[in-house]
Amino acid sequence: MPGVINQSEFSLIKVKELHPTFAAEVSGIDFSKDIPDDVFAEIYAAAAKYGVLAFRNAIYDDHAHVAFSARFGELDDIKPYIAAGRKNRFACDQLFDVSNMDDDGNLLANDTPRAHAKKGNGLFHVDSSFNPRRAGYSLLRAVELPPPNTGGETEYADTRAAWDDLDEDFKQELLEKDYIVHHCLWQSRKAGSPEFYKDIKPEEYPMSRHKLIQTHEPSGRKNIYIAAHAHHIEGLSYEESRAILDKLYKHSCQKKYTISVPWENNGDVVLWDNTCVMHRAAGGSYAGKYKRDMRRATVHDMSSTAWGLNPHVDTRQGFP
Repeated sequence: MPGVINQSEFSLIKVKELHPTFAAEVSGIDFSKDIPDDVFAEIYAAAAKYGVLAFRNAIYDDHAHVAFSARFGELDDIKPYIAAGRKNRFACDQLFDVSNMDDDGNLLANDTPRAHAKKGNGLFHVDSSFNPRRAGYSLLRAVELPPPNTGGETEYADTRAAWDDLDEDFKQELLEKDYIVHHCLWQSRKAGSPEFYKDIKPEEYPMSRHKLIQTHEPSGRKNIYIAAHAHHIEGLSYEESRAILDKLYKHSCQKKYTISVPWENNGDVVLWDNTCVMHRAAGGSYAGKYKRDMRRATVHDMSSTAWGLNPHVDTRQGFP
């Protein structure tokens, strides 16, 4: 049951389970100092097991945020977007602005193109599945939170447990078919704000290709790699694709597979593994009258399936 302290595997960190199948709150770490290798090894093991880790009152500095994130692997950055004219209001190019603020730090108006683009983040998704190289871990940090009970929670869905509970015949069919899914950024953006993007046709935009059913390498468990970015299954009609994808998406988003992790303090950091967990910004994260300054570091997936079936090119999308 959630809230259980699990120290059977950990001696250097404290782990409190938040959900029966995934997600945990980790404490007992001094983030003001360099984290020893043996302590980090336990953090890494906890991430592999739980998929989502919450650290309270952990990090207050952009550089420290980047340094901790880099312990998990090579970091993505926003350099392509800066080259295209996007302003960076942070000190580090490795941090993504996922706040409800504009480039000058003002509250983002609800009717701007950027606000509409962010609405797709309110659907369960995985980071960067639309890029040739997908995301592994994401580490999201609260810098300025709105008042309590004004929205802004982050929800997560456990797609390993969702796979475990599928009907055995359907599992066998999915394994035998070994489907390849095409992911597109504009699929989720259009789904998040259909009227604003009514003239957008996702099939006219770049897509990446990833297997639908995978083995999550850190844990060795099977996983459904599904997300709001998923557009169609290779070799099937759009209608056939949607029937399968929608069934798996709805199945994975059931309440028993999801948890809402509230933000309690500035300096909170939540880590999740995009290769086995979906997430969404819920509760009006990109709307309202209060600023919500959130910054994310993204670790490139380091597994053997990081590039899916895509060319190894540094083409990136997704930062409006």
